[in-house]
Amino acid sequence: MPKQKTLNVINMGRWAYGEAWEFQKQLHARRLADEIPDTLILVEHSPVYTLGKNADGRHLLVGQEYLSARGIAVFQVDRGGDITYHGPGQLVGYPIFNLKGHRESIGWLIHTVEEALIGMLAEFRIVAGRAPKLTGVWVGDRKIAAIGMRVARWVTMHGFALNVSTDLSYYAGIVPCGLVDRGVTRMIDLNPAVKWDEVVKSTVRHFVHCFDFAKVIFTEPPASYTLQPTTTDPHRATADVQDIPTKIPTDIVLEKTECR
Repeated sequence: MPKQKTLNVINMGRWAYGEAWEFQKQLHARRLADEIPDTLILVEHSPVYTLGKNADGRHLLVGQEYLSARGIAVFQVDRGGDITYHGPGQLVGYPIFNLKGHRESIGWLIHTVEEALIGMLAEFRIVAGRAPKLTGVWVGDRKIAAIGMRVARWVTMHGFALNVSTDLSYYAGIVPCGLVDRGVTRMIDLNPAVKWDEVVKSTVRHFVHCFDFAKVIFTEPPASYTLQPTTTDPHRATADVQDIPTKIPTDIVLEKTECR
């Protein structure tokens, strides 16, 4: 009989990006060691621009004066994709999943995260979908949820950023995801009745359904976080690492999963 899968959810509230990133790394190492089950971190960040490994620096359109005036941090990170924004009013999710317990396929992973978010948005009467050859979730030609992830030894980190009530003016400082001909949108502009807590609950429900978890547990976040040194850092490895790009590789065939 197949082993039933458990999802551990950590709803962290508001955390600075750097601390949350270090916390992700620690959980990633623990998931690799099979010390914890698949874990979904849900968090809201203070304003920050993050640039993926292959980001074009020219897509950061503003200088230090603008960044300081608006209190925006900048991080170069180890995920795929270009530049994006995180900030208050945006639900950020970091799945720390071992794909060996699901399906060892990056195409399947992207598709399933997208499908969970599309199903969640449908609950709020927001019709969303995909854009050909691009990652993320879209409403027309405007992105409502960005996806940028990293897979090392089939354990995932980084994740998605869903605009719930985000101040979209922060996107004026970047070329989001390096896509010059696309815009961004947010849930409250499409359904003013949207409530944050309901979005969080619905997101968890759809991840449970789409990733076929049998059980959910909720873990309290640490009050503060200090990185514990490790002898090896799997996030620095190269031979076993696969980054998820902004554009889906043409050789990946995405299968439709009816998981709403």
